[in-house]
Amino acid sequence: MGTPISLDIPHSLGKEAVRQRLDGGIQRITEKIPGGGAVQHRWDGDTMHFTVSAMGQTIASTATVFADKVHAVVDLPAFLGLFANQVKAAIEKEAPKLLK
Repeated sequence: MGTPISLDIPHSLGKEAVRQRLDGGIQRITEKIPGGGAVQHRWDGDTMHFTVSAMGQTIASTATVFADKVHAVVDLPAFLGLFANQVKAAIEKEAPKLLK
């Protein structure tokens, strides 16, 4: 069983601007992964579904865009669950930069 991380990232951009920034920023995730990785994403309404694959692990995530926030859910595989606090801290630090 995985370890889900759930957090809200506030913004004041409007939905379309947030979608554009998420589309533009999603590939930069691979730059943050030691050894590189692969990212795939698709939109379903206001929710972006994306997976990050690296080091033999796949992390499934969603980011739902609301008028004033993005609600993100990152489902860490059991192997990476030990790093949940570090992953959440990194997202809390980096995600707001994308939405400014």
